[in-house]
Amino acid sequence: METRLSLGTWPTPVEPAPRLAMALGLGPDDLVVKRDDLTGLGGGGNKVRKLEYTVGAAVADGADTLVTTGAPQSNHARLTAAAAARAGLNAILVFPGEPEPAIGNLVLDALFGARIVWAGDVDHDGLAGTAAEIADSRPGNVLIPFGGSSPAGALGYVDAGRELRGQVPDLDTVVVALGSGGTTAGLVAALGPRAVLAVHTGALADPLPVVTGLLDGLPVARPIRAEELRLRLDQVGPGYATQTDAVAEAMLLAARTEGIVLDPVYTGRALAGLVAAVADGTVRPGARTVFLHTGGLPGLFGHPQALARAADGGLA
Repeated sequence: METRLSLGTWPTPVEPAPRLAMALGLGPDDLVVKRDDLTGLGGGGNKVRKLEYTVGAAVADGADTLVTTGAPQSNHARLTAAAAARAGLNAILVFPGEPEPAIGNLVLDALFGARIVWAGDVDHDGLAGTAAEIADSRPGNVLIPFGGSSPAGALGYVDAGRELRGQVPDLDTVVVALGSGGTTAGLVAALGPRAVLAVHTGALADPLPVVTGLLDGLPVARPIRAEELRLRLDQVGPGYATQTDAVAEAMLLAARTEGIVLDPVYTGRALAGLVAAVADGTVRPGARTVFLHTGGLPGLFGHPQALARAADGGLA
């Protein structure tokens, strides 16, 4: 039995997006936005659902300090720090590279009282190793997985999938950013592989085995084969931390049709993927589509390229 700690505000709302739908080439009633940017804790975002399970387990195990990793503008790290504050715990965030100016999520990490450890020039495995060493250095430390994505964390999106099915019973496709894999895996477990279109952001070198591995630890009606998953791999561009022209255009479109702000790494890529999916017929008019807004607004203010483009009307 998983231990869950209440951290968010549920259910998150579902909002119609008729002007965005028509701009995409869909019917005005075809598209709704699931507002998981409005989860409450720490500026909101999808990681709150995962942290309810991962931090809940840590508290049950007697933890006094949460240790996790991510990029310096990690939404997961920011929300881990917020969850630690809510639960009366300490937080240690392990980032690659050298100390950076406090902008975007780094400001909020400090505001929530997290201690940041800069791990230097390390790859993903080296970063994970540094975090594991810190977690093992004293009994009260507990390691929270990268992106909150473990079978336990992914249960948060099994919950979300069931919540969404109740809100939009006729949904055909949920479009979501694929970062560390847990959100996608949980939605697939709840809704089935045909209903989830996941847009790869470049956070993982190869997302397919990660998502299938997470699914192996989740409650599913039947085993799900890798070839059943619907993944778009065409929106990464030069790399995870970059903002492509397609993403900049998608962010501008959401802002100017619905007043919705997306970020340049996750939700901007997800909407760019939806634009491409409508263009190639993967998503069609007449079917109910849900765009899952996973949050990430503070990351916009830590991304100089995206800020410059936004200040110049979106496409500088």
